[in-house]
Amino acid sequence: AFPSTTASTPQPSKHPPHTSHTMKALILVGGFGTRLRPLTFTKPKPLVEFVNKGMIMHQIEALVKVGVTEIVLAIAYKPDAMKAEMEKQMEQSGLQDVKITYSHEKEPLGTAGPLALAREHLLADGNETFFVLNADVICEYPFAELLKYHKEKGAEGTIMVTKVDDPSKYGVVVSNENGQIQRFVEKPQIFVGDRINAGLYILQKEVLDRIELKPTSIEREVFPVMAEEGKLFAMDLPGYWMDVGQPKDYLRGLCLYMSAVKPETLRRPSGENADQITILQGVDVHPTAKIGAGSVIGPNVSIGANAVIGEGVRIQRSSIMSGTKIGSFSFIENSIIGWDSKIGKWCRLQNNTILGENVVVSSGCFINGATVCLHKGIKEDLPKEGTIVL
Repeated sequence: AFPSTTASTPQPSKHPPHTSHTMKALILVGGFGTRLRPLTFTKPKPLVEFVNKGMIMHQIEALVKVGVTEIVLAIAYKPDAMKAEMEKQMEQSGLQDVKITYSHEKEPLGTAGPLALAREHLLADGNETFFVLNADVICEYPFAELLKYHKEKGAEGTIMVTKVDDPSKYGVVVSNENGQIQRFVEKPQIFVGDRINAGLYILQKEVLDRIELKPTSIEREVFPVMAEEGKLFAMDLPGYWMDVGQPKDYLRGLCLYMSAVKPETLRRPSGENADQITILQGVDVHPTAKIGAGSVIGPNVSIGANAVIGEGVRIQRSSIMSGTKIGSFSFIENSIIGWDSKIGKWCRLQNNTILGENVVVSSGCFINGATVCLHKGIKEDLPKEGTIVL
């Protein structure tokens, strides 16, 4: 099940090739999901649906494809809720055979501390190599290529890096032509490079000897030391990348995902009136959702399970969660509509409007860039951008 790692001229590696039949990964699930509220009041952030499956499920499916058999979730918040929802989503994805281990931080341990906490899980069964991922990252996850590159370089650690237009807002990774990382520069004011840490790593077990069980940053305290010793490499991430941890970026990530995904993997509406619905580019409709005649859906829309969309509805660049009902002739753009919400007829929602679970919007309402907490009723227009309804 492992990708082939033979190169035409074998590179001498400092690490023996990975031969055991298990491979592991750790996903940093971490915090409270404050940036994605009110959606995270209902579900832990990594399990909020992104194109009809929890964000983290996209990562897990990609890890399983390269032979990962055990995934450790480093959790600091609501471990029981996470576990219950996780079991449900793993079953829906047909992945119940993959072992999921929960590593619960009693206090937040940063981005390196969780590795120390999960040490015995990561090293069990003689495992020496493991992936580490930030749960908010959406991309095409080229893990087979990352594994091959990491072995060819004989690296202790390999970081995926992505190119950005404005490096001054980020920490920049500076590496030589061989991919060996020289240094990290935080928010550079003069140009030193345009590659940033993409939040996807592959590490050898030796890295764990560098980390103590206390709140520690892998980016600031561990990686710079490894770079100084010449043991850390960078690999360019092909294609798109987005941290979808906040609403604006979630919607941007939705567009990037939809333009990169193979169209045949997206589901179309079926049913007797399917020929009366217009579906544009980048739309995924859950098979149990119902859409009325004359509706135009897309571009860049996902519609969840058991959603009911009325007639003549227009939806673009939006995520409609499961169980939501949208009345006829409503217009929804650039919005995330939480689970089991009810939107009346002739409504207009736009401009990064976020509704939590079970929000009821009366017919004819205009909502412009508002955030509405769960179980609220909206009976009048919210025209002022940035309004928060608690």
